[in-house]
Amino acid sequence: MNREQKAAVIEEIAAQITQSEAVFAVDYRGISVEQAAELRMKLRDADASLRVVKNTLTIRAADDAGAQVLKPVLEGPTALTFVRGDAAAAAKAVADYARATGLLPFKGGMMNGEALVPEQMTAIARLPSRDVLNAQFVNVVASPLTGLVTSLSNLISGLARQLSQVAEKKESGEIPAGAAPGAAAGAPVGAPADEPDTEAAADSTPQAEADEAPAPAEPLPAAETEAAPADDTRSDTDEEKE
Repeated sequence: MNREQKAAVIEEIAAQITQSEAVFAVDYRGISVEQAAELRMKLRDADASLRVVKNTLTIRAADDAGAQVLKPVLEGPTALTFVRGDAAAAAKAVADYARATGLLPFKGGMMNGEALVPEQMTAIARLPSRDVLNAQFVNVVASPLTGLVTSLSNLISGLARQLSQVAEKKESGEIPAGAAPGAAAGAPVGAPADEPDTEAAADSTPQAEADEAPAPAEPLPAAETEAAPADDTRSDTDEEKE
């Protein structure tokens, strides 16, 4: 590999480190080409890739990418898993394959610019995947909304049943057509609008009688009630004397 080819590899590895959310280093001794291809297929679901690197070139790439925390793990046969997607899913894929084959032990790595030790990578592999965590979060958020929808549905269903019962009673004649809702529910009905107000009638009766009573007769003039003067009358005796 000439100098230009080495420079191109260093630049490519540095770009992969920079674009990755996490980088996992494993010891690839004993793995076959077929096994490596099988693991690469599993890592695709987590948007991750596996690459066998040369340590001297990768150290220079780590310097260029500002990922010096990777340099301690770049000793011996090393393969790097570059994770651009779900770090937990990628770590689980590597851990499951290592457990099934007895190969690919974790050496260390980096996540969000921080160094990882093998124990931390194993713990990450035990975490739920991003899809599972998103589903759990959605369930937590949707739970109160589901309760609200259920309550509203029960309320609407109850109202529909009551209206249906009222309609059935009207059809059967139990409730007259046009009856007030209070009558359908058995509530007491108020007094009719044309019912006379007994208290008002009682209060108005004396006044009405007083208005209808005839007015008293006016007294006669005094001249009509006085007796005629004595000198205007002649007694029978005086006439006989004449």
